[in-house]
Amino acid sequence: MAQDAATYRHLKIIAGADSFGAAVKDAAVAHLRSLGVDVEDLGTDKYYSVAEEIGRRISSAAGTGTGTATASPTATQTLGLVACGTGVGVSIFANKFPGVFAATCLSPGDALNARSINNSNVLALSGMSTSPETAIEILNTWLNTPFKSPCPASDSKPWPSEIESFLDQSVPEMSQIGSGGSGSLQESSLCGLCDLAKGREFAAINLMPGGHMKIVRETPTSAIVRFKAGSVEPAHHHTFGHDLVVMKGRKKVWNLSKGESWELEVGDFLFTPAGDKHRVKYLEDTEFFIKWDGRWDLLLDEDLDAANAALEKESL
Repeated sequence: MAQDAATYRHLKIIAGADSFGAAVKDAAVAHLRSLGVDVEDLGTDKYYSVAEEIGRRISSAAGTGTGTATASPTATQTLGLVACGTGVGVSIFANKFPGVFAATCLSPGDALNARSINNSNVLALSGMSTSPETAIEILNTWLNTPFKSPCPASDSKPWPSEIESFLDQSVPEMSQIGSGGSGSLQESSLCGLCDLAKGREFAAINLMPGGHMKIVRETPTSAIVRFKAGSVEPAHHHTFGHDLVVMKGRKKVWNLSKGESWELEVGDFLFTPAGDKHRVKYLEDTEFFIKWDGRWDLLLDEDLDAANAALEKESL
């Protein structure tokens, strides 16, 4: 499919695959670069690691444009491309992030439907079911199909106005799924000043023995956290960056991603960027206020035994 390079000058694609999807990913990346597309190739890794990183990045970029490859004449559109053996695992992991619409496409018809109906912003390819040549056909179709365009699901005819209206509403509604709050989408409060957090209890952090947390606001999330002296947080990371201020006690934080460490006391502030792996030890009973840029989550990178062994080794 011949295209003028200028068509894609405002498009960026972040790509990655596991070993089963590497061949189709490499073919797709080479094709994208031949079109003049700005491609960031994350290479080959475990399927969940690749999908998590691309899902997180696309989630951060979501909302900067319309999600079509050629819709905005000025803004850069950031889309994702993931591949594994079936294309299903990577799409499931990527879709854990708000604003990510990853679709597994095994044919150009699938790509037409995914873009037309769901405004897909991450294309998932199967290395076991799709040849590199077919993958490029799917990719071309996915790139060049605008949202709400005729597709096999519409019998290749323009959508009726009532369906177009439904599709317009479905995208912002889907973007709110997983972003926090309770009740229906219409009932979710968007005003922090309207939500007075009274009577909320501290709850144990099951993944972190000795820790308790009281969430006082959700998405972006604010919380008060307490840990007993001697408690250890195994190495972990979060989808969103977070700020914290120590209100009581003393703790030590190791940022394993940057190879740095800090001992924090009352009044000290620390910002940890999204995705940075960090380990914590509490030197005294400690209480701190913490605020995430988005919803709260916690993704472990080691278990408690491994964390204690690492800390013991450091103290020798």
